[in-house]
Amino acid sequence: MQYLKDIFYLFYPNLCVNCKASLLQSENYICTFCCNELPIIDDNEYTNVTLMSVFYGKILVKNLRSFLYYQKHSITQKIIHELKYKDQEKIGEFLGSWFGEKLKESGVFKDIDYIVPVPLHKNKLKKRGYNQLTKFGNTLSAILNIEYKPEVLIKSTTVKTQTFKHRFDRFSDNKTTFNLVDFEVFENKHILLIDDVITTGATLVACCTELLKTKNITISIATIAYTKKG
Repeated sequence: MQYLKDIFYLFYPNLCVNCKASLLQSENYICTFCCNELPIIDDNEYTNVTLMSVFYGKILVKNLRSFLYYQKHSITQKIIHELKYKDQEKIGEFLGSWFGEKLKESGVFKDIDYIVPVPLHKNKLKKRGYNQLTKFGNTLSAILNIEYKPEVLIKSTTVKTQTFKHRFDRFSDNKTTFNLVDFEVFENKHILLIDDVITTGATLVACCTELLKTKNITISIATIAYTKKG
């Protein structure tokens, strides 16, 4: 069986999603060289305060952690693009495993009751075929031993992609709305809201605004990436 696998790998090698080099059989999705180039965010007090600053005066968040810095034309942008648009859903599993172990070691989310993903509108979900956060969220769920709850918060409107909008336009766009289908399930609970990238924070603020209609809810946030200023 291993011989057949070796022959298949010879003709159909797995490629690094960033540099497209052939992966060794011990590597998954991203080669060792590119892994070493990933701009992992340090988990320290100064950095965490900086990350939280995007939400000051907008919503109350207990804790926030992001795994990677995001900039245009960077390795993070390429990986996120592959995850979202190139049917490379398992990248979420790879990143979730790495990030989840870091979060478990820090203990920052040890009192979380549910993990909740930022949802896709049903039309976009049908077109893409998957929510890029599903495998990421399920992997965090398994590592942190926290239930993944994807069906309570839904996206009720759809707008064109915001990737190319100016930062102010993205934040001031109020056409995107989210709705809770159950206002009791998160009562007196601490939830971890997850997303792929924080840019202006507008999407997460919109989600939190709806979630905060629940009595005595506490919200923390975890994302794959955070847009590095400058």
